[in-house]
Amino acid sequence: MARIISICNQKGGVGKTTTAINLSAYLAALGKKVLVVDFDPQANASSGLGISPRFLKESIYHALFGYLEHDKIVKESSLFNLHVAPASPDLAGALVELIEIPDREFLLRKLLNRLRHQYHYIIIDLPPSLSLLTINGLVGSDEVIIPIQAEYYALEGLSQLLGTIEMVNNNLRTNIKIAGAVITMFNKQETLSRDVASEVERHFPHHVYGTRIPRSVSLAEAPSFSKPVILYDPKSIGARAYELLAREVIAQEVDNTFKLLNNN
Repeated sequence: MARIISICNQKGGVGKTTTAINLSAYLAALGKKVLVVDFDPQANASSGLGISPRFLKESIYHALFGYLEHDKIVKESSLFNLHVAPASPDLAGALVELIEIPDREFLLRKLLNRLRHQYHYIIIDLPPSLSLLTINGLVGSDEVIIPIQAEYYALEGLSQLLGTIEMVNNNLRTNIKIAGAVITMFNKQETLSRDVASEVERHFPHHVYGTRIPRSVSLAEAPSFSKPVILYDPKSIGARAYELLAREVIAQEVDNTFKLLNNN
């Protein structure tokens, strides 16, 4: 059964979609069957994996509201084992439609429960804002990975995000866990990057992944070619970093199994 992970940060421009795309691609390359759920109306994760939202007639929006069966909207990517539930501009209208629906926070969760037995991982790319879409994505998740940019305002809004997750857990009786934070746009030559990483490690109350995602021309260019970095420039430093991050994420499964065995 799939481990469902949202990639979430209410602050934009932190590498959220880049992480969703490339972490998913390397999980697939490492032998895991992966579904990327693009839950951002901008549909950048979809286009970054080769699916143009402009010509899309079947998207996550249509499955969310029951206009299509869930298996009708899942598309294959150019990578073996990697599928996409793409977004389209229609998803922006979902914010209005959700308001009048009972149990509106649970729509994505119900949809993913019908899909999760087919995958090892489901990775959700959430919008960079707090909305009903974001709440749906969190409620549908087992865990959250938080990308944190290695810049001065990196920790700004982070406590608010953690508070939001706690509020969702308390009010909607979910059990969303923080899988960890990942430092993005890191430059080890810059004092600021090193200082921010140290601050996150000292003050973030949850796991911080050891892998640092560097600033990388290849990571920036790959989406314009509608490819994950593993297909665009697999020897780049950005590609290597996401491979290491994927290995860290997979290793958490072993750690969690060990803890469960010891607790029993």
